[in-house]
Amino acid sequence: MRLYLLALNPTDSVTEGFLPAAARLGLDVTVLTDQPDAHRTRYPDVEILECDVRDFRAVITRVSGHHRPDAVFTNSDHLQTQAALAAAYFGLPGKDWRATFRCKDKAEMRRHLAAAGLDTVWSAELAEPVALDAPYPCVLKPREGVAGEDVVLVRNAEELMTQAKGILVRRPGSVLVVEEYLPGELYTLETLGDGRLRHLLGGFHTELSPPPYFIEERLTFVPAHPEPITAQVLGQLDALGAGFGACHTEFVVRDGRARIIEVNYRAIGDQCDLLLARLLDIPLFEHILRTHLGEPLPADLGARRAGAARLEYPCADRAGTLADSPDATELTVADVHLTYRPLRQVGEWHEQYHTNRDYLGVLRATGTEQATVDRVTAEFMAAQRWEIQP
Repeated sequence: MRLYLLALNPTDSVTEGFLPAAARLGLDVTVLTDQPDAHRTRYPDVEILECDVRDFRAVITRVSGHHRPDAVFTNSDHLQTQAALAAAYFGLPGKDWRATFRCKDKAEMRRHLAAAGLDTVWSAELAEPVALDAPYPCVLKPREGVAGEDVVLVRNAEELMTQAKGILVRRPGSVLVVEEYLPGELYTLETLGDGRLRHLLGGFHTELSPPPYFIEERLTFVPAHPEPITAQVLGQLDALGAGFGACHTEFVVRDGRARIIEVNYRAIGDQCDLLLARLLDIPLFEHILRTHLGEPLPADLGARRAGAARLEYPCADRAGTLADSPDATELTVADVHLTYRPLRQVGEWHEQYHTNRDYLGVLRATGTEQATVDRVTAEFMAAQRWEIQP
């Protein structure tokens, strides 16, 4: 059976998650990408074909002229609609392209939820810097952005104009969304469905950097959210049509009300998916691929529910060259399994981006008691050293 996997840049989710899972399932994999050299460097034994994967027509043409597909899949935020359209063209299981579009386009998501009577958030779209009479503070972000890229809190019309000008210089031709700021504690819900059955995998409580930016600095696993909160989030996902395969939903909770920030219609990233697979002790990546092969999910995934986990992301606080950094490490301390992976090489110079591109590394910690996981994580982080020189 042949799996076509659409990708932009290489990611840990694909390299450490989906490709090994595809191998365990005995699938023949063809990666379609607009960055073939980067992928060949990461996995030279996988078939890589160059393709303008942002264009669904190019994807269909490339697949049609190659081997017959059994599944078309992507874990990229930017390529969900293209993969959905290609899968539909070949009569294969996949996500509804209308749902992938609603989730990706943040303005359309707001309009759709409001039309469904589930949540109304003040928002407007900007193709150029314009002073708006808005309910400040507001959040300004690209309409089809991801991972906190160019997401910023603006407190007045002057800040809106200044920030919008800067973003549009970096992203010429983009459309921005400005929407009211939704206060509350930030959480995620991770789900996995096959179109008839949906499993709840738990979620995370996310701690952010101080405003005006929204960098995810720490995530703590939440085995289950309160039932009324989960019901509110699932109701909004149902309205969007997001129920097939993996889905990562970010939402805030205040006074018992859950309000969606964004829906990433794919598996959670930044190595959280790798942590989930280990923590829940399930073949998570295989399950996701099987749904795209048309296989039903089991009624019980057999997930382990007694675990505790935390992720830490040391961030660069300024531009410069990384002069010193911990090596990759894997160890167990007080029954807590720690996995640290550097995300930048010593000697590399980077700007400061105010996004997850500022991450210097990631620490994944899993155990059985949250207090112990928190203590061991804090002790490990305190013992490390990251040095950035101008």
